[in-house]
Amino acid sequence: MAASGMVLKFFNNIESYICRTLLAVFVTLLFVQIVSREFFSYSIPWGEELATYLFVWFAYFGASHAAKMAAHNRVTFQFKMMPKAVATVSEFIADLFWLGFNLYFVYLSYDFVFNKMNLFWKSQTMGIPMKYIYLILPIAFALMSIRIVQVNYLKLVKGVDVRDPESAEMEHMAEHLLDSEQQTGSGVEGTDNR
Repeated sequence: MAASGMVLKFFNNIESYICRTLLAVFVTLLFVQIVSREFFSYSIPWGEELATYLFVWFAYFGASHAAKMAAHNRVTFQFKMMPKAVATVSEFIADLFWLGFNLYFVYLSYDFVFNKMNLFWKSQTMGIPMKYIYLILPIAFALMSIRIVQVNYLKLVKGVDVRDPESAEMEHMAEHLLDSEQQTGSGVEGTDNR
């Protein structure tokens, strides 16, 4: 039971772990590259290329992490004007379109990487087959698809309010500001009545 819980926890946070690792590696690599250039007049030939590929992988895993947190950029102001049930159904329909796009892109990118890509196409300085670099496309979009289903399951079946942490914090701050303005306004009204 504990082992399955650990596996589930790892899967729920896999994008976060990968993003942290990639960020640490490519920032360290760029720092070493800068120090090497400035102090030793030597440039690591493969450093910038590897850092670029790591950054691309970081961005795609970050997109999947954002999908898990319901933090993807999307236009949502129109949902605030609708009744809650209509807004929920509208968001679900939008997520179905997003899911369909992702699954189609998984198919296209998988086909490209494994069937259509030139096997002899390699990175310029490292000589790594580009197939391994482009493998991020089907992986990331498949993970995003899983996260979209997961978020909608939590919202619609479990009743969990999955919201972007930043937007939730902004709403909390706005409510706090409104409360403080109302308290200040009521104090002013009280002094006017005297």
